[in-house]
Order: sequence, then structure tokens, then C-alpha cells
Amino acid sequence: MTYLPLRDVATSTESVDIYDAWLASIEQRLQEADQDRNDVVRDVLRDIYFPALPADLDESRLPASTRVALTNLDPRNVTLEPEYYRDIDVDLYYERKPLIWLWQMFDRSQLGGNVDLGVRFRRLLAPYVFRRVGANFKAFHFVEVSYGYNLEIGDDVVIHRNVHLDDRGGITIGNRVSISDYVAVFSHTHSINEINEVTCVPTIIADDVRITYGAVVLAGVHVGTHGMVGARALATRDVRPYHVNVGLPAKSVRVKSIAPPEHQPDVNVPHAD
Repeated sequence: MTYLPLRDVATSTESVDIYDAWLASIEQRLQEADQDRNDVVRDVLRDIYFPALPADLDESRLPASTRVALTNLDPRNVTLEPEYYRDIDVDLYYERKPLIWLWQMFDRSQLGGNVDLGVRFRRLLAPYVFRRVGANFKAFHFVEVSYGYNLEIGDDVVIHRNVHLDDRGGITIGNRVSISDYVAVFSHTHSINEINEVTCVPTIIADDVRITYGAVVLAGVHVGTHGMVGARALATRDVRPYHVNVGLPAKSVRVKSIAPPEHQPDVNVPHAD
């Protein structure tokens, strides 16, 4: 088997300078205590989506659809799904909502597909959105969270495209975790009898875990250290350390060869999964 670590990819000096200056200007405004984050986000998105429009333009003379689009750039004029949840902590969420909107709208813009710029942009926003985020955080485009304030992420975590992190009941992600494209991790569940009966319970992804393509991790599941959830699997219960769980529902099919003796299976003791 061939060992293929990621390549280092260089970008032009000119683009690096431009990106550095732009990101620094955004961070400077976010750090200023007298700045309303809604204003910051509106200005940044206006520059991205309508760079040719002067700031003093009489918007009443623009086509209705353009005025709607401009209005939509201000987080105060949009609603997001988590705002409708009854268990929301209003103070914590509305502190973060402008930046969650900025994150989403950046990803939908012509800038969002640029891996280098996108990773740096989301890394800048993450400490303001999440409860905690460690070093070297890397998120690709179209990663979405619910509240943000119930999400904790460790060091060297990679989250790929189109991942949904429902931190309504709390999600903790350890160090060196890899979450592949189209994964969904939940921390709340609905009663099968009454859809409005909601149970929120923390979901834990331990160190060195891999959640692979299209997998779903349900609320309250604990994926143990070095555990792995296979592609398209549905993790309805805990994944033991070093175990690889696959299927619907996910069951253990093997133990990683790097597992220490205490995590190796005992062939004489049957396991529930």
C-alpha cells in the first residue's frame, strides 16, 4: 500500500498578500469592542457580492430583486433555522448569528471554493462561533452548525465538505479527528410519537476518530479513541475504541491492527455488536 500524505501547494505571492490584508481587516473589525457584528458582516458581504455599488448609492432606485439581495446581506434581515428552536440560548446565539451567516454566505460566493482562502477564512471565524476550537482547524466549504456555542473542537481537526454538525445538545470533537464529506452528527432527537418532544444529549467524538463519507452519528453516541464509522453507516450506539463500525445500523466488523492489547477482541467473549 502506498503512503500518500497531502502535498504542499503554493499560491502566488500577490494573492497571499491580498488574502492576508483582507483577512486581517476583517479580524481587526471583529476585535473592536464598539463594532456591531451585523454591520461588519453586511459590509463584508456587500463587498463580495456587489463590489461595484458605491456605499452612498440611493438603493431605492435599484430593481426590487437587487434591493432584496442587498437587504439579505444584513444578518438582522434574515432568519436561520436554529432561531425557531425553543431551547435556544438567545444571548449566546445572537452573538454568533452574524458570523454564522457570514460563514454560510462566504461559502455560497465565488470565494468559497478556494481551498486555501476558505480554510483560512473559516479558521478566523471559528473561535468566535464555537465554544472552543484548537490549533490547525481545517473546514472545507458548506460545513454548517446549529448553535455553535455548544460545539467544542480539538487540535488538528479536518472537516470536509457538506458536513452538518447539530450541536443543539452539544458536540465534543477531540484531537486529530477527520470528518468526511456529507457526514451528519446529531445531538438531539425527536420522540417517535410526538415530533415536538425533543431530547438533547451530548455526542462525543474522541481523539483520532474517522467518520467517513456520508455517515450519520446519532445523538448521544460516543465514538471512542481511534474508532471509525464507515461510509454511509448509521451509528446508533457507541463505537468502541479502535473498532471499525459499518452498516445500517453500524456494527463492529474489525479492530484496527494498531490497537493495544486491552482493546483487542477476546474471541471467547461475544460482543453485543
